[in-house]
Amino acid sequence: MPRFHCSVPLSAGAAFALPAGAARHVQVLRMQPGDALTLFDGSGGEYEATIERMGRSDVSVTVGAHNTVEREATRAVHLAVGMPANERMDWLVEKATELGVASIQPLATAHGVLRLSGERAEKKRAHWEAIAIAACEQCGRNRVPVIHPVRSFSGNSGWIDGQDASGEAAAARLILSLAEGTQDVASAIAAHAAGNRDVRVLSGPEGGLSAAEEQEAIARGFAPVTLGLRVLRAETAALAALVSLGGP
Repeated sequence: MPRFHCSVPLSAGAAFALPAGAARHVQVLRMQPGDALTLFDGSGGEYEATIERMGRSDVSVTVGAHNTVEREATRAVHLAVGMPANERMDWLVEKATELGVASIQPLATAHGVLRLSGERAEKKRAHWEAIAIAACEQCGRNRVPVIHPVRSFSGNSGWIDGQDASGEAAAARLILSLAEGTQDVASAIAAHAAGNRDVRVLSGPEGGLSAAEEQEAIARGFAPVTLGLRVLRAETAALAALVSLGGP
């Protein structure tokens, strides 16, 4: 059954016009009045719905029963990632959403190629949020991961400076590292994340985090971990960490 995200709060018995994006998809699928679909608003669970009217560019629906089903990962993983360039960040957001990531923090790092600020950064954030929503519609998730605004790793109001004061103080903190003396993910989970539903994972861009960035993160409580003997691409490494920490 087709699934669509709605940016407005849903409730059983409500009747309204679908947002433009969802209406467009219904038109493309050539659905008709009386056809059933599934709606979710990101607050949890999903709703049965029925198409009542098809206009030239608008679609009216009636919302039915609420289903409390959830398809979230067993552990909430918050991914902070040095942004890879070109379409690789798009791909990372899509696949991380499918794998159950709770949130994504895009970071501008010393070795990162992608540089974003101001209006361009906000447009990219909105673009990645749309990718995450589409991935949720496809994979069955009813909670859209938070895509945070782009931030610098360090410097004035840098992301790393806020980690000590974070409200997620109880969350385990891991950093993907190629340095000597790292733990494998399984050992790190046992030592730092056992019984903890929240884990923050820091991953670098194509060129990796700088030595200074890595040391600063370790000083803030991030435990260095390895994913094995092979050197993975930036986007692959972040996704492999998600799977290791309690994937779909």
